[in-house]
Amino acid sequence: MSDSSQYLGSAPVSDEQIEQLYQMYGTDVLRMSYSYLGNQQQAEDVTQDVFLRLMENRPVLKPGSEKSWLLKVALNRCRDHWRSSWHKRVLLGSKVLEIIPDDDRIEDRIEKEALMQAVNALPQAEKEVFLLFYYQGLSTQETAAVLDTPEGTVSSRLSRGRQKLKQFLDGGEEP
Repeated sequence: MSDSSQYLGSAPVSDEQIEQLYQMYGTDVLRMSYSYLGNQQQAEDVTQDVFLRLMENRPVLKPGSEKSWLLKVALNRCRDHWRSSWHKRVLLGSKVLEIIPDDDRIEDRIEKEALMQAVNALPQAEKEVFLLFYYQGLSTQETAAVLDTPEGTVSSRLSRGRQKLKQFLDGGEEP
């Protein structure tokens, strides 16, 4: 069986299901993409690409695994964008995430920006686990499925990432 066998259901997704999936998970895909890339336009491009791939490929998705499939495709597209030389030249120096609501108090905003900068500075594997687990609310099992990695590896990366973030936030040391 292929790596996508976990997503096997009974029939390919329909136009109506694609629309429902977009309504249900479009914002999650956009937020995760933005968290990964730190650029609104690139995140919107990735989100559009994810749903275009869904329309073109018409995979057979197991009920309950739709969000995991969408986030997995989004994560792969984000990796592709991140690796591109254009992205490294143009976007690496851009302002970090602005996912903080306007009604937050200034202290909260500063803390959240510091935390997001620290998360973005984590090694790729730990950053991806953090984005899926904490920002998308996936369980360790769901995160493992999205990343095609053992659940124990996800737990280890979360643990190492938390240690690095604690050191960074306590002492200013780079994660």
